[in-house]
Amino acid sequence: MAASKPVEAAGGGGGGGAGLSRWQLALVLGAPILLGAGALYLWGRRAARGGGKGASERKTPEGRASPGPGGGGQPDGPGHEEMSPLDRAQAAKNKGNKYFKAGKYEQAIQCYTEAISLCPPEKNLDLSTFYQNRAAAYEQLQKWTEVAQDCTKAVELNPKYVKALFRRAKAHEKLDNKKECLEDVTAVCILEAFQNQQSMLLADKVLKLLGKEKAKEKYKNREPLMPSPQFIKSYFSSFTDDIISQPLLKGEKSDEDKDKEGEASEVKENSGYLRAKQYMEEENYDKIISESTKEIEAKGKYMAEALLLRATFYLLIGNANAAKPDLDQVISMEGANVKLRANALIKRGSMYMQQQQPVLSTQDFNMAADIDPQNADVYHHRGQLKILLDQVEEAVEDFDECIRLRPDSALAQAQKCFALALTDQQQFGKADEMYDKCIDLEPDNATTYVHKGLLQLQWKQDLDKGLELISKAIEIDNKCDFAYETMGTIEVQRGNLDKAIEMFNKAINLAKSEMEMAHLYSLCDAAYAQTEVAKKYGLKPPTL
Repeated sequence: MAASKPVEAAGGGGGGGAGLSRWQLALVLGAPILLGAGALYLWGRRAARGGGKGASERKTPEGRASPGPGGGGQPDGPGHEEMSPLDRAQAAKNKGNKYFKAGKYEQAIQCYTEAISLCPPEKNLDLSTFYQNRAAAYEQLQKWTEVAQDCTKAVELNPKYVKALFRRAKAHEKLDNKKECLEDVTAVCILEAFQNQQSMLLADKVLKLLGKEKAKEKYKNREPLMPSPQFIKSYFSSFTDDIISQPLLKGEKSDEDKDKEGEASEVKENSGYLRAKQYMEEENYDKIISESTKEIEAKGKYMAEALLLRATFYLLIGNANAAKPDLDQVISMEGANVKLRANALIKRGSMYMQQQQPVLSTQDFNMAADIDPQNADVYHHRGQLKILLDQVEEAVEDFDECIRLRPDSALAQAQKCFALALTDQQQFGKADEMYDKCIDLEPDNATTYVHKGLLQLQWKQDLDKGLELISKAIEIDNKCDFAYETMGTIEVQRGNLDKAIEMFNKAINLAKSEMEMAHLYSLCDAAYAQTEVAKKYGLKPPTL
């Protein structure tokens, strides 16, 4: 799989990206994908499948909040003396509504203020409506502080008042109060059962902004983190035509290594790249970048290999900015081994895929196929991109070509079955069998356990089995951020928000890129907002 996982479907947005659920994309790409607020509150996306409300605006003032006698008269009409205080308040409100509809917002505010002063204090619902209407008028004048204040009054009187909560969320957005905005819009999403696109899009927007802010601050002080040996070996095992991952040939070994073998004879050459390869065999991964750099600076015989090896480890530690120039240079070396250039194109294409640049990604995969058409890795990774782009038939064709070239590829077979299952659910069983085969071949590959766990969720909605498999992944590799993130998402489903936050925070500390970290902060903030909403309003999403 790719060195670091994609965080958003190509095209992004809150409406579901390429049309696949977050778990579906995770199964194919090896990681959950951020698809907007609906992916952060997964139960809500399922509830919305029956067709949600459009992005309807909540701009107009409201009529009577609760029934009462004589609600339609004007304050100064006949029989005014016989009107109750509530009737007079309703009449003032109705007059304000007429001004509002005519675009006379200052006059409307005066009428709503009169209605508030006339309304008996025990008439909570009516009074909350008057405050909300006045907030609507203030909103038209862009007086955001007054909007927030009046909506707060309305919510105090009627804690589940969706219009007031959403209007206050928009005011908080304008006032740059992101945390408060998120809590309000989260309450709205829950109250509306995630059926209104407008509130979902606002939740998505503020979560992304919060995530980016927090990730930028944390990432600038972050020390590069080398993944676990299990992850690195699993990463390289996903390539069959990657020269740099092949073992050292006997004649390439260093002096010291030959001494150990009783072969202290000639030393053919002293190469930083060969030392880096030896460190790979010893799983001494922290020295690989520095040794590769020595080969590059010396312009040695293995310069192309060293550039690709260094770029690969830059990708593994999440430094795509450093990896790209090395990959670019290898790709431009027309005299270099075609396998090196094709592998560099695959890795750059995967990097573009993770950076939500599908056009550039497609170009790189296509170029790799052109220069090395018998390379199974090209079709395997391009098939993943096609799934992300909702090009399922083309994805299946790529997986078929990968399997033709590499018949023993259980992972490609599993991903092909899953792609077919998007239209034929009977294929889930075949995909499950293939993941079992992958586990038999590589029992220490933690990500395969996560894939199988996600398949149980998608296929059988079996949260317990999913958690069991993902727990096994963490047991194998306690630095598997993918597993922590997925477990956090499942705990949200189960209503265990504190546990979910704990898992997301663990994943944040292991994130390989600022973009991935921003995504994880969004997940964490979404879960935290739900805990705050539960405390304030007693609102909890239904659990599975």
